Amino acid sequence: MDSVTQLADVTMHLGSVADATELAAFAARSFKETYSADNHPDDMEAHLAASFGPDQQAAELADPSVATILARLNGELVAYAQVRRNPPPDCVTHAAPVELHRFYVDRRAHGTGLASRLMQAVHQAAHEFQGRHIWLSVWERNPRAIAFYTKEKFIDVGSTYYMVGPDKQVDRVLVAVVPARDLGAP
Repeated sequence: MDSVTQLADVTMHLGSVADATELAAFAARSFKETYSADNHPDDMEAHLAASFGPDQQAAELADPSVATILARLNGELVAYAQVRRNPPPDCVTHAAPVELHRFYVDRRAHGTGLASRLMQAVHQAAHEFQGRHIWLSVWERNPRAIAFYTKEKFIDVGSTYYMVGPDKQVDRVLVAVVPARDLGAP
């Protein structure tokens, strides 16, 4: 894939079960690229096996309480996000919260504006779930992601834990308002 230079060439759509194998490979690669340097290899492999296999992705893609937004450049998957109805941690006290469960952009597309465009689609998906707020958890040792979410008007409301294999890690919990206006379909 060439560098993502033309956002106009990126298309976004909701994923389907037919996308499960491709999404599983992209999701596992993205997670591993983002976090492997700071995690034990055995912990990483256990997490990838439990979270990103084709069967797991197919189940998530088929679940009506999960919206998986895929971004493609010339047919190739370059980013994805998953928005879902899921109970928030206690620190999220905001009305009608919807979770931004996953948000990954291929490294070659960093700095192109694709992440902000994908976030607009996330807001639309949350709006369609009747969400008034979006919450997410992000590893406290991921300053790039935290800076992006802060730029996108997320505020830190507390912390929770995330397991990578048997390793219990601290995640920051961030919340943003879902705009009341319709943002357009992904």
